[in-house]
Amino acid sequence: MRSRTGKVAIVGAGLVGSSAAYSMINQAIAGEIMLIGRTYEKALGQALDLSHSMDFTYQRTKVHAGTYADCKHMDVIIITAGANPKPGQTRLDILEEAEMITKDIVAPIMESGFQGVFVVAANPVDIITYLVWKLSGLPRSQVIGTGTSIDSSRLKTILSEVFSIDPRSVHGYALGEHGESQFVAWSHVTIGGKPILHILDQHKERFKHLDLADISRKTRDAGWEIFTRKGSTQFGIGSAIAFITRSILTDDHKIIAVSSILDGEYGQKDMCIGVPAIIGGSGIEEIIELQLADEEMKLFEHSCQVLRGNINNLSI
Repeated sequence: MRSRTGKVAIVGAGLVGSSAAYSMINQAIAGEIMLIGRTYEKALGQALDLSHSMDFTYQRTKVHAGTYADCKHMDVIIITAGANPKPGQTRLDILEEAEMITKDIVAPIMESGFQGVFVVAANPVDIITYLVWKLSGLPRSQVIGTGTSIDSSRLKTILSEVFSIDPRSVHGYALGEHGESQFVAWSHVTIGGKPILHILDQHKERFKHLDLADISRKTRDAGWEIFTRKGSTQFGIGSAIAFITRSILTDDHKIIAVSSILDGEYGQKDMCIGVPAIIGGSGIEEIIELQLADEEMKLFEHSCQVLRGNINNLSI
């Protein structure tokens, strides 16, 4: 495990980047947070605003604005800067613009001498994570996308409302693309340790109204439900970024569904997609290979096919 000093840079000083910083400050995750924005003044404004909250937090976090040249000694660099979909567009529709932005970001970061871990939140996150991996030349373990971490959290929230329980008592994952081809691995969803499929089988009358396909759809579309109402998502994904970053900096070894570069896992190579992985001090310590049901495996392969078609269109 590499020595961590708790230094985090966030590229993107907008809603997502500032929400991630705010979440990390309030949870005392990092000792230092550096913001890099489209303009230095915007990043400085956010840094000043965040720094004024220190009197009300458990632990002081040094917050400041910086540049790509200052990235060498960072432990984690979070990329939130990217393109935003317009009404009617999917995450994949913004790939061309997102690719250009990402190239402009990664090159100067690597020129600084950075050798830490990238956490990518810019959409389409699976493809941009793959692009960051290729552009950086870092080992695949050191490039992580937020992937379906937020979708898995949304799934747990929806199920907690159905079963009237704390969402932290629900365990399970949305897998695949963070996008239209994602799916819920129902064969691995448990409530209080009990498989949900067993619960539904034993209580057919009580839960006869429950439609798993509808819950999968609501999980997939939850981000758009927010986006169409307020024009962005920020707090959920900001918390997901903070959660992943904390597991890196404190070597927590938490299992999180993240965009991971596959090299033989799930029968896939040279692919980046949302799967559960152990996140620790060196990034992705291990990818967890779930024994998916036959139909789930078909859905996973379809999601890989969708992503691969877009990955092959990258100019790298």
